[in-house]
Amino acid sequence: MAERLHPAALPPVKVSPKEGFFLGEFDAMASPCELLIETQDTHIARSIAALAAREAKRIEHKFSRYRPDSVVSHINCADGAAVEIDDETYRLLNFANTCFSLSNGLFDVTAGVLRKAWRFDGSDNVPEKDTVTPLLANIGWQRTQLTETHFTLPPGMEIDLGGIGKEYAVDTVAGSIKARYPGISTVVNFGGDIQVTERRRLDKPWLIGIENPVLASDTSTIVKIYQGGLATSGDARRFLLKNGKRYSHILNPFTGFPVENPPRSVTVAAVNCTQAGLIATLSMLQGAQAKSFLTSQSVTHWIYD
Repeated sequence: MAERLHPAALPPVKVSPKEGFFLGEFDAMASPCELLIETQDTHIARSIAALAAREAKRIEHKFSRYRPDSVVSHINCADGAAVEIDDETYRLLNFANTCFSLSNGLFDVTAGVLRKAWRFDGSDNVPEKDTVTPLLANIGWQRTQLTETHFTLPPGMEIDLGGIGKEYAVDTVAGSIKARYPGISTVVNFGGDIQVTERRRLDKPWLIGIENPVLASDTSTIVKIYQGGLATSGDARRFLLKNGKRYSHILNPFTGFPVENPPRSVTVAAVNCTQAGLIATLSMLQGAQAKSFLTSQSVTHWIYD
């Protein structure tokens, strides 16, 4: 599968000078994407922003289930046949396997079929159990077969890498920037999933706002980040509300229904965005036990109930 994108497939990129850095902006993976680039050189800022947009779109085109020409769609349409995969696909699927193992099956990329019953649009349209239960037969990562060269998915099942793809894209983009432009600290922020490539000059922190979904929409907690990743998991925009009960979009693959009493939002700081995203999602999957889970992990975190 060709990975070189036609120029017309790339998103428009806007680069604006700020005080002491440049702001790069584009859209990818259904998210606003921002870069904070510590340089005074307009050409370098534009080059970094263009590199980020190309790489983000490459990953989106390759792994989005919405694209019929993606690796994921090829796997989902294989009807049980083994699909040949490259090293990058193997590494991402192997990480999905790690997520499944660490969560005792709660973090399962085959659970995307539940979207056929659930639409988290803020309405009160909660599906009946009879609609959800039949879908459980097509969930179960343990039924897949993964080797370094092939992946086999049983007929009727599908994978959705949306739960890990954006964090992977953030870290991949950050790694590309650090390799190509060493010494230039850049914040890669894709829809709130963040990685800082390296420390700033004079060791100044970047200031990042974390949205507080419990209070007004424009309320945020400002945190200082020098290097590393941040990721947030929550239901600020994806939920259902019926008879006073809020239904989170974090679904339990064993029941097909949302986990009970999760926090509204969890943000985790870690070495990289992928690790932060994994811990944030694992904590949400614990439901009411999210806070104690985060404490047991000894990670810096912000939690809003």
